[in-house]
Amino acid sequence: MAKLINLRTAKASLPRVIAKGGTGEIYLYGPIGQDWFGEGNSAKQFADDLKKLNNVSTIDVRINSEGGDVFAGKAMYTLLTQHKAKIVVHIDGLAASAASFIAMAGNEIEIAESAFVMIHDAFGAQYGRAKDMRAFADLLDATNQSIVDIYAARTKSAADKIAKWMDAETWFSAKDAIKNGFADRVCENMKVAASISDPTMFKNLPAALRPNRVKAEAAIARIAARART
Repeated sequence: MAKLINLRTAKASLPRVIAKGGTGEIYLYGPIGQDWFGEGNSAKQFADDLKKLNNVSTIDVRINSEGGDVFAGKAMYTLLTQHKAKIVVHIDGLAASAASFIAMAGNEIEIAESAFVMIHDAFGAQYGRAKDMRAFADLLDATNQSIVDIYAARTKSAADKIAKWMDAETWFSAKDAIKNGFADRVCENMKVAASISDPTMFKNLPAALRPNRVKAEAAIARIAARART
């Protein structure tokens, strides 16, 4: 029987971490970084969760996220790449934005048949003087380059090609993700639906990912119920 180490306090009560023998399972479902409601996956919580899996030899990281805080995502990516365990990433529904480069930490990456990977440029807001705006633009450029480097190292695609994909906000189906090096293999669909909380954030959102939060939350609740049995 799987030992449930911790439970999300979020509405769907999805388990964050499960340990079983020499393997562990960690869920990144929902926003990367805490949102205004105190939900989401913070880098600190992720680090604490990984410590609970310190003695396992393999960690399955399950992702269904539209992304979020780029710096929280980079911290999570680093924590995974520096962990001594083998990291197997499972893209269950969606790995978008910050979640997509976290996925690149996997020694192996599998993607569900109907799942997507999305990459785009970092964005944000700033106010202040002209020099403040220029400094923020420089920060965005540097951030984008660091993300390009992560994708290039994993996919072996040329950096300039990846930069164009990011600029265009590119969505990869499972087949395209494998073709372009963002995943290694396709797996059968999980009984979970990808969910986008704010479709206005994206300019090229596939029709299959229009909001369906009720269905997604019901599916996540079923996974949580199975984990507790």
